[in-house]
Amino acid sequence: MTPAVAKDTMHQNPQPLTPTTTTTTTTTTTVAYAGGDERRGPLTMGQANMIRCILRDDPTHINIHDVWPVPEGTTPAAVTDALRALAVRHEGLRTTFPHPPGSAPVGQVVAAKGTFTVTVLDHTELPADPAGYAESVARAARAGRFALEREFPLRITLLTVAGQPAYVALAFSHAVADASAMAILREEFAELLAGKELPGLASLPPVDLAAVEASPAGLRKSEASLRYWERILRTGPQEMFAEPRGRRPGTDEEARQLTLRSRRGGRALAGAARRTGHPEATVLMAAWCALVAHRAGQDSCVTAVPSANRFHARVARSVTTTSQDALLHLDVRVPAFDALVSRTWGAVLNAYRHSQFDSVRLWEMIDRVTAERGSHFGRDVVFNDVSALPAPLLGTETQNGGDAEQELTWGPSQALPTRMLAFTYRTTPQLHISLWAAPSVFTPQEAEGFLSGLVLLLEAAAAGDVPMEALAEVTGIRPAERGPDWLRVDGCWVAPDAVREALGRAVGGLPVWVQVTEEPGPYGSAAGAADTDGTAGEASGAEPHLTAYIACGDTPLAPEEAHRALTGLIPAAGSGVLAPHRYVIVGNPPTEPDRSDAWRRLNTIDEGTGRSRQV
Repeated sequence: MTPAVAKDTMHQNPQPLTPTTTTTTTTTTTVAYAGGDERRGPLTMGQANMIRCILRDDPTHINIHDVWPVPEGTTPAAVTDALRALAVRHEGLRTTFPHPPGSAPVGQVVAAKGTFTVTVLDHTELPADPAGYAESVARAARAGRFALEREFPLRITLLTVAGQPAYVALAFSHAVADASAMAILREEFAELLAGKELPGLASLPPVDLAAVEASPAGLRKSEASLRYWERILRTGPQEMFAEPRGRRPGTDEEARQLTLRSRRGGRALAGAARRTGHPEATVLMAAWCALVAHRAGQDSCVTAVPSANRFHARVARSVTTTSQDALLHLDVRVPAFDALVSRTWGAVLNAYRHSQFDSVRLWEMIDRVTAERGSHFGRDVVFNDVSALPAPLLGTETQNGGDAEQELTWGPSQALPTRMLAFTYRTTPQLHISLWAAPSVFTPQEAEGFLSGLVLLLEAAAAGDVPMEALAEVTGIRPAERGPDWLRVDGCWVAPDAVREALGRAVGGLPVWVQVTEEPGPYGSAAGAADTDGTAGEASGAEPHLTAYIACGDTPLAPEEAHRALTGLIPAAGSGVLAPHRYVIVGNPPTEPDRSDAWRRLNTIDEGTGRSRQV
């Protein structure tokens, strides 16, 4: 899993639609540009984060795409002139990332001049669904890794009909653009074709943004973000959807897109915002977190918020990638919904303030916490609210739809690296949300019920305060079912039998017994108080601890070795696995191996914890 990475788009089968009713000719045009100064500098934190993924992930997963409609009557020359003007205007589009083979880039180079190519597909006529066809052409261009050190970071295809431009289909390197950057470019492209003069640039180009991030103030901000993330990773749930039928985070699944368009939802959200006195975005986030935590049976909701990075004016309209998650950890233990909305406001601002960080150091911290806590954090839930972007900038895919009071429609299957991903495209006049929910934890009926339940919660909140204990009754959404053997340990849902089975495999099949005891712990679960930012705080009192007994026989084994072996297995061990707090090494197993008192009576060879820091 990549918790530090914001995936701006979902990925589908990259094969383009075949225009069966038309013939095409293909030509390639080389466009030269010149303007600006050649510049060099270090990477921004967002660039470094995405380049890490670009070098590792399937390019169809990490590259992004967009489609720009071309107004009727526009000439091919006007299209190439507008594209040239964008390349000159934005340093990010003239940027490459030189690096020796086998290494990762550490700097960027902005060219003063260069060339790019435009592939022109000329048709006698476009297929019946021209926008869908253009979308498929753009998506197909995502295949193939961008050569970061030399390639122009846009792959451009101009779709024409008898020589007249209709659409520009583009694939972008995620090292230079994210969803917001694509929207900015789409807007400026349309204005250039309309003959408008673009205003001066108000946000920083990537080289200057990197300098701000490397300043003393920027480094302090990064350090604060790392501390914020570490506290959540050490104390928050490692899986939101920890349940018997769930897969481990890090296991991709094919999930179908489910889209809600609801005028009911739009009216309800506006009404709930008026009644509570909070912005619509805050109310929607509170409702989302309330239902995710309710469905998951958790005391808190941990969700990544990728679109949070552009709240500051210096990056609001910068054409670069700012893809770093804001990580929201919201404690939902409040009596009623209005109190949760109030808590959400502060928690969201706190998450936004801590969304700038050195991704390499973040991963080092994640690896360290994984080893010390004996856990594996999963980026289970992602909520990407792009409704603040003007509707025309959201692309053709988000604008097509009927005028029904409420409808749910299923789309194609897509690879899902999370358990639950939502894009909010509009909140008015319709609430327009697309959801991808992992089929291992959501049946199709449950996914539909979740979005319908969201609307029901908003309608109830518009009418009055909603008791949190009434969520199931109000929404029809039922919490996850777990057997009586599941319990909360260190704020995580854990199945001791699953821990025993995974530990047994990790130590080569040696006999293992896992005992549950109640001991004082530094972090609360149900008894924990809430900090002012809405996250779980420290609490006194007893909480479950796990002690693992391992009968090593003649096999030399130390607690640290057992812990290290289990930690290496946890990402693929199945749901509900967290390392024990203590390991006790004994000789041979007792004659009654399913009795804790029998294991406790054995002579201890060694004992200790593999955790280098108590949590």
